[in-house]
Amino acid sequence: MRQTFLTSARCSLLALALACGAGAAMAHGDMVPQAVDTSSLPQLGAKWLESNPYGNGTTGHKEALRIGSSAYNQNCARCHGLEAVSGGIAPDLRKFDEECSGYADAAKAKQCFQEMDDYYAGTVRRGRTRDGRVYMPPFEGTLTQEAVWAIRTYLEERRDKN
Repeated sequence: MRQTFLTSARCSLLALALACGAGAAMAHGDMVPQAVDTSSLPQLGAKWLESNPYGNGTTGHKEALRIGSSAYNQNCARCHGLEAVSGGIAPDLRKFDEECSGYADAAKAKQCFQEMDDYYAGTVRRGRTRDGRVYMPPFEGTLTQEAVWAIRTYLEERRDKN
């Protein structure tokens, strides 16, 4: 009888753990995007740029890094992990464009990074939905272009520290 009770209790705990885990997985992407104050950054205008204007060595880089870190923690860390270190639910964004670093030809590397910037901005703006499930909510209308690129600046910094 005691063995049956322990087995039943273990099954109940396992079922509870699986149910909680399923709830967390279903909640992925179910969040309210938070606006970010970017008034201290150079303003970029309404037309979306093709690549990060706040890259290393540019005007506004340090401020974009500061804002990007905060914006990432407000809007991205819940799914992509603290300091961009994924817990497995969503991609590890430190590794987002690591293949570009492997090019020996500087022109090819630059083209690769530009393509990844385009993919990044499109994904953040429009989100990702597959089979009717939201994997990432759209942030267009909540995050400005400046905020999106500031987050990208932060992710580039995290990539370099990887």
